[in-house]
Amino acid sequence: MSHFAIAGLQLELQAQNNIYLIQKEIEMAKKRFPWIDMFLLGELATFGPSAASAQAMPGEAEDIYCQVARAQKVWLIPGSLSENRGGKIFNTTPVINPQGEVVTRYSKMFPFEPYEKGVEHGQEFCVFDVPDVGRFGVSICYDMWIPETTRTLAWMGAEVILHPTMTNTIDRELEISIARASAVTNQCYFFDVNVAGRLGNGRSVVVGPEGDIIHQAGERHEVIPVEIDLDRVRRTRERGLLGLGQPLKSFRDSKVKFPPYVEGHARSDAMRNMGELSLPNSALDTQE
Repeated sequence: MSHFAIAGLQLELQAQNNIYLIQKEIEMAKKRFPWIDMFLLGELATFGPSAASAQAMPGEAEDIYCQVARAQKVWLIPGSLSENRGGKIFNTTPVINPQGEVVTRYSKMFPFEPYEKGVEHGQEFCVFDVPDVGRFGVSICYDMWIPETTRTLAWMGAEVILHPTMTNTIDRELEISIARASAVTNQCYFFDVNVAGRLGNGRSVVVGPEGDIIHQAGERHEVIPVEIDLDRVRRTRERGLLGLGQPLKSFRDSKVKFPPYVEGHARSDAMRNMGELSLPNSALDTQE
């Protein structure tokens, strides 16, 4: 089976407990589109960005989502939650199968520093298999600004990247271009699902393995059910996108040893001379 239906839920949310609203949205979408196999929500959709809502995993919120997945017989990636792990806070996405089991979890590797303070860096990449369908990878929001994250997921065999995000700033247009570039350079589907309302400015995007925009949402509430064809990914990787470039094969066959990865990320004067990762100051603050 190469066909699989994923619904992105771009919901208008506030920084509060949204879990039962999300449950209702999933139930209504599944009733309207019974062919949906998986739901994907935006980053931190359940409670918003405050670390005060952090829970251990497994925990109450994750347990509720497991019940929802089992009741609706769907895969569920409920955005992400603030996870309290031994007193440290991680931004973590659980992956729940139709039996209501957490098959894996992914913690965001690149918190949006220096703005996203107090959030630990995840250390492990995340791919998982949907039996008889294909391999999926997970990243969160700012992760995609570091292209090595998506390339590593593709190297691990991911054919679809599931990417919950929470963006309410003027760089959303840039993120859409990154999502498209991530898909085409890694010849994969890329589902970039944002939140809307008080927490985000929407404009979620689903991109195909040849860089084509399958759907781009507006800024308000939107249910985005898309049936994908994993054979299209395999065909594109075999023959090239649009019958032309084969970037993954070129990367595979290259003999180039990339200096940043051989010598270390910080072993560069250009990198060191950029200064600390910190909030920029107002121009007025620099005046005497």
